[in-house]
Amino acid sequence: MGNQAMTLDKQVRLLRSRGMTIADENKAKEVLLDVGYYRLGFYWFPFEKTYPAKQNRTHEFVAGANFDDAVKLYYFDYKLRSILAFYINRIEINFRNFLTYTLSNNYTDNPQWFVDDTVVAEQFASTFDSTVYTASFKLNSVIRQHHRVHQEDTYAPAWKTIEYMTFGSVINLYKAIKDRRLKIAIANHYGIRYIEVVENYLEIVRELRNYCAHGNVLYDFVPFKYIRRGPAEVRGASNFRNLNGSIAVVLYMLKQVSINRYNEMVEEIKALIRHYSQSPKVAEIIANISGLDASNVK
Repeated sequence: MGNQAMTLDKQVRLLRSRGMTIADENKAKEVLLDVGYYRLGFYWFPFEKTYPAKQNRTHEFVAGANFDDAVKLYYFDYKLRSILAFYINRIEINFRNFLTYTLSNNYTDNPQWFVDDTVVAEQFASTFDSTVYTASFKLNSVIRQHHRVHQEDTYAPAWKTIEYMTFGSVINLYKAIKDRRLKIAIANHYGIRYIEVVENYLEIVRELRNYCAHGNVLYDFVPFKYIRRGPAEVRGASNFRNLNGSIAVVLYMLKQVSINRYNEMVEEIKALIRHYSQSPKVAEIIANISGLDASNVK
């Protein structure tokens, strides 16, 4: 819409003038008012002639571009975010708990081991107050109650503190652990031999988790770093940096946590792909941009 707001009538006319087919104008207006022209723009982007260029876009659509297909792609994304958010939560909780369990039982006389610079990197320990245990963190009712009862404690014990840390902070805590033996033991628990691989997998899971939490576009998701070779068995050059490869990492990690939840997630994603692949253009986007195919989700 450029820098000037437009009425729904003008939005529809603009889309049509650029070559988009809109069969049901009233339904299109309902969707535009519900979802928004700006947000939907991310989903009709693949239908533009200049896609995937983000500079000097003409905003003109290819022949056959259909408003309904853009909406279907939007709902594919929406439902996929819901599936991923549900199962990633299971991975996050499991990793958080296993890390806490492993380190706390190794340092039984040191319940605040997470700020001990003989246990974790000095940088992590010295910045813990400013980056993790902030004023807002201390407002947490459980943490506040702990300090009310145990006024002599600078920090609540690991099993309380780590429970309320962000997933990113928990991953950073894992990276900060000095004893490689313990880091390898945690990696091995998830069937992974190398520390670098489990750290990479966790970062992929965290990125997807944040995308889902903030409602970001998923179909063209590109992880910040390439996926490392490992037991997730990502194959094909493009899959090391696309949605398909990233979901393979999530599925691998989930399988180590619960085979039942893994099976459920596989079936839910396959069903979602099959449903939205009934539209040839949406199927093409899911396959070529996301890299997803119901036959290779496993």
